[in-house]
Amino acid sequence: MSTNHTNGEQGNLIVQLSSIADDARKIFGALSPAQLNWKPSANEWSVGQCFDHLIVTNRGFFPLLEQVGRGERRNSAWESWSPLTGFFGKMVARTIEKEGGRKFKAPKKLEPSSSDAPGDVITRFAEHQQELSELLKATAGRDLEKVVVTSPISGFVTYRLPDACRIIVAHERRHFAQARRITEAEGFPRTAQV
Repeated sequence: MSTNHTNGEQGNLIVQLSSIADDARKIFGALSPAQLNWKPSANEWSVGQCFDHLIVTNRGFFPLLEQVGRGERRNSAWESWSPLTGFFGKMVARTIEKEGGRKFKAPKKLEPSSSDAPGDVITRFAEHQQELSELLKATAGRDLEKVVVTSPISGFVTYRLPDACRIIVAHERRHFAQARRITEAEGFPRTAQV
């Protein structure tokens, strides 16, 4: 197995994914379906929708990670040629990592599955994190800096796989913070309602 910088960083990202899952179970795991689906306003997301969105978004990377893990992933012509790959990866990661940064509207295909998230959405998210971690572990030994991916949001934006993984974790932290703000909002049901 290669011990290059990128694989060490993958280990750190796996630890962060586990930590986010543990925190989600601790903070949101006991919420009732009514609490999970409460929205501060009609055009804002609920706690459940935040986590459902993360599951939907991250699943888009699963086929790619499976291919990388099996050593079958080949960059497309655009991914191999794009002169802005490094720039885009760093820029997107920095933008998402900014706390209190600019709000983005999720593309239609990455919106939460439904307005009413199921009561087990936090459990499903934690299981999803485990799946994602296993896929990342399977990429160990690969030269991940050579794997370039196309953004699920914009077909001309490309970034290296390590940047994509940093973006995934930063995106999760951003929506975790959003979910926490929802539970602290005025009007949030403080007692578990069924």
